[in-house]
Amino acid sequence: MEIERNSAWELDPTASITPQITRILRERIIQNDLKPGDRISESELARAYDVSRQPVREAFIKLADQGLLEVRPQRGTIVTRIGYFAVLEARFLREAIEADIVKILAATPDAVPIKEFRRQLDAQKALSKDADAFIRLDEQFHRTLAEAAGKTGAWRQIEGLKSQMDRVRYLSLAEFRFDALIAQHHAIINQIEAGEVAGANSAIRFHLREVLNDLPQIVASNAQFFDLPDGDMPPPVNAPIQGGTNA
Repeated sequence: MEIERNSAWELDPTASITPQITRILRERIIQNDLKPGDRISESELARAYDVSRQPVREAFIKLADQGLLEVRPQRGTIVTRIGYFAVLEARFLREAIEADIVKILAATPDAVPIKEFRRQLDAQKALSKDADAFIRLDEQFHRTLAEAAGKTGAWRQIEGLKSQMDRVRYLSLAEFRFDALIAQHHAIINQIEAGEVAGANSAIRFHLREVLNDLPQIVASNAQFFDLPDGDMPPPVNAPIQGGTNA
């Protein structure tokens, strides 16, 4: 396993090692730098970073819990395929959590840092041709929603759940619809600022269902990345959006 020379993937010797290695490997898998089926050696990784094998082993366990690695005793560790049903379940849970987050914000709009959200939306628009940077700003936007609602802990839960969703997003970079996503972000903030609880709920649910519109094409173009169900692939369906229709 080669260590990519990316400054974001270097270790800070003054900080705890296990969380850093966990983050680095998670990012490399999500960004498809490490692909399904790639083997990762605990000893090689420890040697490359000049650390003991214990923090590497702990990172492997954490990533296996997220479904990103499969640790095979005596046979090595490999990057897993993207679980089709895991994507659908993670998206469903994320929608449920974030819908409640924006309802909290819309119920008390005077306490929401609207100015900060507008600044973030301007930054997204300025980077609308850089898909990788846009994804980082999108993460910041959703994390800030959770923080503004006092639900930072809930966002940490979402981060652990959505690893497979994030892998799909990076596979879709070439077809990113920047303008549509930014417009959806604006709609969410507009509804929050207006104190429209039902409208904010509908806006965030519509936004988080974008991945379902693209999923069949992404799977068809990258079948080797996915762990697909036997037989016909079931359609990614939803319950009706409040005040709207099925996505």
